[in-house]
Amino acid sequence: MPVMKGLLAPQNTFLDTIATRFDGTHSNFILANAQVSQVSQGFPIVYCSDGFCELTGFSRGEVMQKSCACKFLYGSESSEGIILSIDEALEERKEFKEEIMFYKKTGEFWCLLDIVPIKNEKGDVVLFLASFKDITDTKAKAIHEDKKEGQREFEKSGSPFGSTRLRSGTVLYHISGHLHSRQKGKIKLNKNVFGDLPALPEYKISDAKKSRCILLHYSTLKAGWDWLILLATFYVAITVPYNVCFIGDDEELTRSTTVSDIFVEILFIIDIVFNFRTSYVSKSGQVIFDARQICFHYLTTWFIIDLVAALPFDLLYAFKVSVASVVHLLKTVRLLRLLRLLQKMDRYSQHSTVVLTLLMSMFALLAHWMACIWYIIGKMEMEANPEHTVPDFGWLHELGKRLEAPYYSLGVNGSSSSSGPSIRSVYIASLYFTLSSITSVGFGNVSANTDAEKIFSVCVMLIGALMHALVFGNVTAIIQRMYSRWSQYHTRTKDLKDFIRVHHLPQTLKQRMLEYFQTTWSVNNGIDCNQLLKDFPDELRSDITMHLNKEILELSLFASASRGCLRSLSLHIKTSFCAIFFVCSGSMEVLKDGMVLAILGKGDLIGANLSLDDRVIKTNADVKALTYCDLQCINLKGLYEVLDLYPEYSQHFVQDIQQDLTYNLREGLEAQVRERGGAGGAGERERGGAGRVGERRGFMRGQKSLINNLSTIKDITATCCCFFGDSIVLRAYISLTFEANREGERKEASRFPLSLSWILFQYVWVWSV
Repeated sequence: MPVMKGLLAPQNTFLDTIATRFDGTHSNFILANAQVSQVSQGFPIVYCSDGFCELTGFSRGEVMQKSCACKFLYGSESSEGIILSIDEALEERKEFKEEIMFYKKTGEFWCLLDIVPIKNEKGDVVLFLASFKDITDTKAKAIHEDKKEGQREFEKSGSPFGSTRLRSGTVLYHISGHLHSRQKGKIKLNKNVFGDLPALPEYKISDAKKSRCILLHYSTLKAGWDWLILLATFYVAITVPYNVCFIGDDEELTRSTTVSDIFVEILFIIDIVFNFRTSYVSKSGQVIFDARQICFHYLTTWFIIDLVAALPFDLLYAFKVSVASVVHLLKTVRLLRLLRLLQKMDRYSQHSTVVLTLLMSMFALLAHWMACIWYIIGKMEMEANPEHTVPDFGWLHELGKRLEAPYYSLGVNGSSSSSGPSIRSVYIASLYFTLSSITSVGFGNVSANTDAEKIFSVCVMLIGALMHALVFGNVTAIIQRMYSRWSQYHTRTKDLKDFIRVHHLPQTLKQRMLEYFQTTWSVNNGIDCNQLLKDFPDELRSDITMHLNKEILELSLFASASRGCLRSLSLHIKTSFCAIFFVCSGSMEVLKDGMVLAILGKGDLIGANLSLDDRVIKTNADVKALTYCDLQCINLKGLYEVLDLYPEYSQHFVQDIQQDLTYNLREGLEAQVRERGGAGGAGERERGGAGRVGERRGFMRGQKSLINNLSTIKDITATCCCFFGDSIVLRAYISLTFEANREGERKEASRFPLSLSWILFQYVWVWSV
């Protein structure tokens, strides 16, 4: 699978932006529809924050669709003048700020009310944003200070008349000053909360904000740069141990690679600069383009390792500074860059050839490191002998005699003086020994003679056995395991693209299909949870599903359910990207004729009541996703089966589901549906068709596994149908027909296509209109 690009499709992030802006001490706000100006509607509330519910004591279901003027918070001491000003500001769609006495469920409180109109991309006011701040304590403190100031002035005054005049003047002056400072405080508060007026977010779908100065993490340029850094990392992993072990303090040999070493250091420094200007994907899947967030993310992750690995030690050679061997050891910190290589392995492992190349490269790199250590051991064995003596043991001595370049003498410092084989020959012999020991037991032409050499040889053989088993023995299994799911991903992607090409789908549908597939794959990684848990026992499977769905099971709707009921319900909870029941993440809007009726966020419930006698159910609005959403719904058939098993909970469910719905999609249409149903029933009786109606209803009641005791339960089929509108109702009826065929009720099902044809005719006619 390619590098994760993040979520880049255009989104309406208005709700997320407002929630982030109000996060913290001032999270009491509501959103209201500014396009509905009828007196009966009164700019209905389409969203309220959790802080507003905690402040007022009203639940979200009680607040939704009420007037934005919050008339349910008015009381006897609420100022009539301010109430009229609020109505006037809403009608004129202008900003309003004022202090007013409101009443919550537990008592009264002073509130700083601030109403701001929200515009869309066309400049039309579509929403009202109203914030509420409890200033009861501040108000009481100000009144107390006024009383104390008045008391002090009274005590200072000599005559009653003079004191009265003086106190009155002082109090008026103090009140005017207090009001002036309070007004400044309100303006400052609103600037902190809302920002300046042009900075208010617009209610519109916008593309992800990109910057020309920010490098995309999945761009072709960044991919090419990463491959260059990969090659530089391997160069460092090869040259640093070689220079430390074989070159040592030989300045002539060291300076021959100074230019290339400095070039690599420059690459690492440039890579640090690029990382400060490269986007990344957050935990929520969003692509971050903000420079401050990118810097903070890089500083808290890989900056220290990259900085230490990029220290320019080779500049000492460029400026002809004499260095000791300790500087060569310090250069080994560059091997920390290998940690970055491991972090990017997923990016480089898109093809089997790349995986095989990386595995073999790591194997050869390990052999190279061991060859360097093998040479150091042989060199230390020679230097451990007394001065001016010729050692007659050790693998270096044997190699020198075999190559006719023996070590005939030692220098005064214990090091060999212009004797023995060349560095090139010694390195090749060391690498030959380590590779032969890792891949097999060796051939004996280069062997260990001293105790230290034998101990190291044993370690090399053990490591070789492990590496042989991990790399060579399982290379096929590793590739198959790594690419089994990727192969499935690419196969399904290719099939999807072929389907789009064959059927000539437009670009918009193509983009939606590809993004849906990629999003679902990123969520479940191609794993079918139901298939995976199928072989587990029901008890263990229910515990697993309870953990996976604990967020929805913690709703107050299921508070009265027993643990056994919750375990049974958890088995029927499914994650859906089409049907809407419980919003786990993201935001959506409920639309009717282009107007926003409600805005749904995380934790909201949405659905509609369905009556048994209704022939066709139609919701009053559509639901549209504003951002990427993760939704969960309970399978209707499984829900009724569980309620049949736990009848004592079904009554609580009937009552709670109606109260906990954030928005009822069928609100306002119940009476119309009943009228149409009654008129339709009368017409059938006049035409002598009452028998067919009774048979159809008898057919629906016959589905015991699906709608048993439906008359006592508020049906929530519409919660799974609200995304599709009327067309999903047809699918529901068709599924009922199939269910009847499976249960053997073919007689009732045979009569059902007539009503289905009539529904299809109505649907086509409505859709054409």
